Amino acid sequence: MKIGILSDTRIPSVAAEVPQEVARAFEGVDMILHAGGIQATRVLDWLEKIAPVKAVGRIPGFQMESSSPYGLESMGDNRIAEQQVLQLEGYTIGMVNSLDLHSLNDDVMPGIIAAKNFPDGTIPSNVRSVFGTDVNIVIFGRTLEAMIEEHDGVLFVNPGSPTLPKNYMRLGQVAILHLSKETRQAEIIELSTLS
Repeated sequence: MKIGILSDTRIPSVAAEVPQEVARAFEGVDMILHAGGIQATRVLDWLEKIAPVKAVGRIPGFQMESSSPYGLESMGDNRIAEQQVLQLEGYTIGMVNSLDLHSLNDDVMPGIIAAKNFPDGTIPSNVRSVFGTDVNIVIFGRTLEAMIEEHDGVLFVNPGSPTLPKNYMRLGQVAILHLSKETRQAEIIELSTLS
């Protein structure tokens, strides 16, 4: 199974439309997961022309940004939930916009989990407290920093943002997750390579 992952499109605040390179990156995907920061559900409509979509919304007031563009993000659209727990190809995938791991007093950014040097078993326990169940793969967004890391048997994937990378003068990123009974593998796709 091939899954396209993106987050923080933030349309129309930062761009008028989703970059066409996203469609190229997601050619042949079986499903698309949007890890929040959507703003306009027309983004999901556009993505759904490529593959079925599941999404999470932002929790109003939880982020530092004004919640007003996001306040209705979770309402009235059955593709969007505050968090998602999906069973795909024998894996349990938890998806949330803002990942708040207990004992990590910081955003989950590249290298942060390893730097904390958690004792064995702590990370799966922290993830379980977020999703209410054991998960093998965590998909999240909000930080705009693309990240793929595995810790204590849990694969963490943040696709970054296709429209709002940390370097504002270029296209951003999306991610692809490949799942089979034998393996799980994620990769970050730099959209500038598809222009």
